Amino acid sequence: MTKRLAMLALAAAAAAFTLAGPATAQTKWNLPAAYPIDNPHTVNLMAFAKDVGDATGGKLQITVHSAASLFKAPEIKRAVQTGQAQAGEVLISIHENDDPIFGIDVIPFLATSYPQSLKLWKASRAAVEKRLAAQGLMVLFAVPWGPQGIYAKKDIEKVEDMKGLKWRGYNVGTNRIAELVGAQAVTIQAAELPQALATGVVNAFMTSGSTGYDSKAWETMTHYYDTQAWIPKNITFVNKAAFDALDKPTQEALLKAAAVAEERGWKMAEEKATWYLEQLKANKMKVLPPSPELKAGLTKIGDQLTADWLKKAGPDGAAVIESYKKM
Repeated sequence: MTKRLAMLALAAAAAAFTLAGPATAQTKWNLPAAYPIDNPHTVNLMAFAKDVGDATGGKLQITVHSAASLFKAPEIKRAVQTGQAQAGEVLISIHENDDPIFGIDVIPFLATSYPQSLKLWKASRAAVEKRLAAQGLMVLFAVPWGPQGIYAKKDIEKVEDMKGLKWRGYNVGTNRIAELVGAQAVTIQAAELPQALATGVVNAFMTSGSTGYDSKAWETMTHYYDTQAWIPKNITFVNKAAFDALDKPTQEALLKAAAVAEERGWKMAEEKATWYLEQLKANKMKVLPPSPELKAGLTKIGDQLTADWLKKAGPDGAAVIESYKKM
């Protein structure tokens, strides 16, 4: 009997070890994001996470935390740097104060179409990767927003009409625009925008059709001017130490899924850009091209912001723009 019990105990231990094997090998990552669950960026992240899980047989599982539910947008990069989250997605231009290169895609009128924006990303990617690597981060992929336009509650025929507006800023460039036109800049991230609009904290802002849709801008705004000033990008990155801790096949599966996510994300962004403007119209907003006077005024502001950026970015920034222009 004693021998039989001993054999049963050994069998139970072996079974327990077998069951524990996959659980021990399984790695779980958190990926905080700032945008709603149905935003194309988040939809793409969810597809990316599924692709990784499928490709690794569940060995690496990524949980996407949408709508700034885990960390607010400005906190995400730091959280991934310090290992509080293993990966994250941010609108990279909100970190332009860390390094000017992070703001290259929001220089007004530098890259205003998706083909131009993709060229700019190819020209600047190595520089962005170098800066993030110095902070312990590794770029996985980048996905654009829609072209940026102006939301307002009144007619804006020229830049002088923007004077005195309570202008939502979300990065260096949008705050600087407020300064140059005499508006009052109020820093508001996307997740906080609906409340800021509802309470009158801001009464004008510049962003994409998708953010206007997510925040139901038509409930407080009446006009959208399709200025197509720039096309900002979100970058998804990973804590380098967390990446290095993965085995080689899992690393390769992650990078392959990232390449697929980047291609899918660019395609989704371009397809949805027109759809979002149609939704603004369907909700009784006036969707208008900028007047010649407004466009000329914004172009002049763009020239000033480009000069500002080049002064801060120095030779490295100038080299990236020169490379972009040669593509």
